[in-house]
Amino acid sequence: MPATNATATSTSNLRIRSLEPLVPPARLCALLPLDDAALRTIVEGRRAAEGVLAGADPRLLVVVGPCSIHDPDAAREYASRLHALAGRVSDRLLVVMRVYFEKPRTTVGWKGLINDPHLDDSFDVGTGLRLARALLIEIARMGLPTATEFLEPITPQYIADTIVLGAIGARTTESPTHRQMASGLSMPVGFKNSTDGSLQAAIDAMIAAKAPHSFLGIDDSGGIAVVSTTGNPWGMLMLRGGRSGSNYSSEVMAEARTLMEKAGLQPRIVVDCSHANSGKDPTRQSLVWRDVLAQRAAGDRSIVGVMLESNLHPGNQAVQADRSKLAYGVSVTDACIGWDETEQLLLEAHARLA
Repeated sequence: MPATNATATSTSNLRIRSLEPLVPPARLCALLPLDDAALRTIVEGRRAAEGVLAGADPRLLVVVGPCSIHDPDAAREYASRLHALAGRVSDRLLVVMRVYFEKPRTTVGWKGLINDPHLDDSFDVGTGLRLARALLIEIARMGLPTATEFLEPITPQYIADTIVLGAIGARTTESPTHRQMASGLSMPVGFKNSTDGSLQAAIDAMIAAKAPHSFLGIDDSGGIAVVSTTGNPWGMLMLRGGRSGSNYSSEVMAEARTLMEKAGLQPRIVVDCSHANSGKDPTRQSLVWRDVLAQRAAGDRSIVGVMLESNLHPGNQAVQADRSKLAYGVSVTDACIGWDETEQLLLEAHARLA
């Protein structure tokens, strides 16, 4: 064979453009610590959510907010409005703000504020993490609990201490990595049915996350560690529809209850009024909302929560690096309902559940 000049390094990182170190989680948490007001919101919010899931708290969990956060200023305004509304309905609804920073993609697209905070493919993740943590703390200081989707196992080290409800998305519910991660998260976690509409994948995820695991991860200093967990007993099934259509009917609810009970799980179902359940048409979220509320009002206590995608203003717009061209308070990912309709639906639910 002909001689070559190959070296050991020529087999490594052949498709890596760069490696940029990040600040360790402990350092960012020290720079942006939780104060007493934020800590109280998070601890009390998690306790309240667990009470709803256990059936000890009769309120309905409502997770509501933008499809994704791209403008912290608009998110603060939304949080301020939602906090005031949450106080008006708190005797019957436990309101949690949807604050999603990472966006899973079927192919390609903007990956969220943490990954690309400048919306220009510069991927300034360090700035994204700081913006995300600062915003979450500010919202917690208002007294409003937050929910987010965890897309990979590193980000939680930077922000999980600020979160009241976690979610594992439809594209990652079947991932062993995400199930193991969820087993160690300190808050209740919802598992969405897979994109094909399968309930079993999410139920399997709940079983897996309830068990202890040991796996590779990072510690607070950013070092590689073997992470050993005790398991997370606070799992929820999140129904978001699938390629075959919606899955919020009473028949699907009965099927979900049966499957969960056979698996030894307490039936806890949250219905996502967006995504495939609304055919990605935000004007149809209200139809899903009212149908699910009617089932709950009729006595289905396995329905513990609902989720709405909502923003200051309805609709959506294309991502642009020039922020001056972006409409304020309008989603840059999935289209949302606006604030006026959001307020109407929550007040309607409050009256319906009297």
